[in-house]
Amino acid sequence: MAEGLFRKRIKDLGLENQIYVGSRATSSWEVGNKPHPRTEAILNKYDAYFHDMKSEKIKDEDFREYDYIIGMDRENIENLKSIAGNNQHKIHLYLDVCNKVKGQEIDDPYYTHKYQETYELISKSVDCWIEVFKKGIN
Repeated sequence: MAEGLFRKRIKDLGLENQIYVGSRATSSWEVGNKPHPRTEAILNKYDAYFHDMKSEKIKDEDFREYDYIIGMDRENIENLKSIAGNNQHKIHLYLDVCNKVKGQEIDDPYYTHKYQETYELISKSVDCWIEVFKKGIN
């Protein structure tokens, strides 16, 4: 869900040649699959669905290629840290970038069934992250 929201906002701002986002999983369960149908429905509702989105597992080179590795919850953060090697500094909890929600986690809507609430939490911090990203390109 976050990838779609980021890509839409980046496109709306005309920054697609300056900021690249991707989404990765810490497990192999869904590798190759497109987003869950309820996630697709939410993304379509907000014109943020991109047909090339599919699950990929995080790889060692992602820690070298990307400036930020963002996890939605502490379990994912711990999984990322266990494989990050010397790139621990790149790992961030998604909501930590905005003071109003700092320290909060975003639970996987597959388990909570709260797809709309998940959308709202993610969308609140997209612009905060884009401001962080823009500082790196200026």
